[in-house]
Parts: sequence; structure tokens; C-alpha cells
Amino acid sequence: MALTDRQESILALIVREYTESAQPVGSNRLVDRYRLEVSSATVRNEMAALTDSGYLRQPHTSAGRVPTESGYRYFVRQILGDTELPSAEKRLISHQFHQIPSDVEQWVRLSASILAQQSKVASVVTTPRPERAIFKHLELISTSGRQVLLVLVLEGGDIRQQMLTLKEPFDQPQLATEAATITNTLRGKQTEAVQQRIEQFSGLTKDVIMLVAEMMERADALWTGEIYHDGIANVLSQPEFADSGAARNALRLLEERSYLEEVLAAVLSPTIGGIQVVIGGEGDWDELKDCSMVISRYGAQGFATGAIGVLGPTRMSYGRTISAVRYVAGLLSDLVIETYAG
Repeated sequence: MALTDRQESILALIVREYTESAQPVGSNRLVDRYRLEVSSATVRNEMAALTDSGYLRQPHTSAGRVPTESGYRYFVRQILGDTELPSAEKRLISHQFHQIPSDVEQWVRLSASILAQQSKVASVVTTPRPERAIFKHLELISTSGRQVLLVLVLEGGDIRQQMLTLKEPFDQPQLATEAATITNTLRGKQTEAVQQRIEQFSGLTKDVIMLVAEMMERADALWTGEIYHDGIANVLSQPEFADSGAARNALRLLEERSYLEEVLAAVLSPTIGGIQVVIGGEGDWDELKDCSMVISRYGAQGFATGAIGVLGPTRMSYGRTISAVRYVAGLLSDLVIETYAG
């Protein structure tokens, strides 16, 4: 439902006030603090109309108003507009990234820390993963008896290990030769192409390629990389989460990998840099009914991507949070492209 300019202004002020105070907002406070050129009675009438339209609610008969999920959605999508972090903060964040070595894990950890500080809620960042598993390198390492450690390296730096029991003994030089042959055969191939090569070989080569195909298939099924988060204490300190049940539901997203993957698969844009704002679970996830998420995909399109975002109460500073997520996602994308995609 479209609102008048005055109603949009009042809704925006109530969102701002409630974000800062976590207390219902009354008409007198708006008129006095913002020196509105209308009376308190006029503001009350507009607040009543916004309540009837579902954008505000009144917790108690004598209390002021607070935004509803619909009110927050209208604010974010129709009123907020584009926001940017101050230039000084951008320079500071960029400097922090360029002070650490070219290491994906350190970048992701730093991203989680910066977002938690900037948003004052919890952050979640996943390491970038290739959109499809691509074979890069193989090593076969003799351990004891016929036990061999298979080390599979995929494009993007993903390393996987698995033990293999040989049907007959091989010494380390033989294993190194075998690994080099398989590497030359499979380099740059995706899972399906590796599977197609299995029947072309026999003996140890066939057994190793079969195991490599199984490991790559599991890697394809795993949508996200390693998951890092920060700022959980920020969320637990919010008054909305004084109820331990609400806090437990909110933190499930950060602690349960399968649940996070389900949510990201449903809402994350396939386009690098696009921002998604999920308010109150958008009616799809009851566990998130007290929460909002601001998330984005980062990385190199067609090569390797990850997810970055924040989780907090619906009463969050959307402008600052969206601008922080967008900026840090952009930095991570630049670093991934520079380091891995050339």
C-alpha cells in the first residue's frame, strides 16, 4: 500500500527512534525532537492510519507505536534508498584488509569481525567455494602397510583427504608417479568428466580415480565453505532476545550448517554484490520471526563465491548495516578476483 509523503516521513522517524531506544514511540516525542511543523494530534492521526494499514502496532493501549515487519519492509524497500559508509570508515576498513597477507581464512575472519563491529549485531561469512568442484592436484602418501593418504586439491584452494587401502603394496616413488599421472589426466576437469574416465583405467589408477570422483561429488553437494561468525554477544544483549527461546532460535542459523545452507540457498541472489534483506523470516522460517538478515554474495562470478551478512533483531540500523555489508562484500570480491581469478 502506497503511503503519503507525510506518512512515509513519520514511519521513517519511528523506525529511527525505535532502533535507538527499543521503546514505543509517541507523537509528542516526534514533534518535540524533530520540530515537526504539525501538531501532535495530526501525528497521532497519521500514526493511527499507519497502524490500520499494518505498518505500526501499539503494544499497549496507552503506549506509543513500534514498527511491524511490514513497516520495516516498507521502510527498507520504499524509503531508505541507497546508503554509503562514511569515506573515513571505508579507508579504515580497506587498510585493515591490506595489512594482512593474501589468505582467504584471515580475510573471512576479518570480515566477520568488521561486520559485527559496524552493525552491532552478529555476522556470518562463508569462505569462497568454486561453483563446481574442479580437479587441480593429487598426492598419494604412504603411511603404514598398505594404507595410503589421498590428498585432493581442488581449484580455489579446497583440500580434502581420505585414507585408501591398497590391494597390493606400492612404495612412495611408485605412488608419486601414479599421483603425477592422474594429476596430468584429470587437471581442470569437473566431477562428471572425472567419472567418465573411471572405466578407461584399471588397478590402482581406477581405484584412485573412483575415490576422487566420490570426493568431488561430495564437494559439489556442499554449497558453502567454512563458516565464520562474530558478534553473538551483540545479539544476546538485545532486549528482544531476553527470552532464551527467541535467542536460541536466532542463533540456530549461525550454529547449524544445514539450516544456514537452506536459508542461503533460498534467498541469496546468484549475482555478485546484490543485497538481500530478509525481515521476520519473510513468513518462510518461523525461527527467524524475531530477526532480520542482510546478506550478499561475493567473489568471482563463474569461479568462486561465498556469502556474507549479518543477523540481528528486526530493530536494527538497516541503512548502516546494508552499506557495511555491501562495502565489505565488494572488498572480498576484489581480493578473490585478484588472488584466484587473476
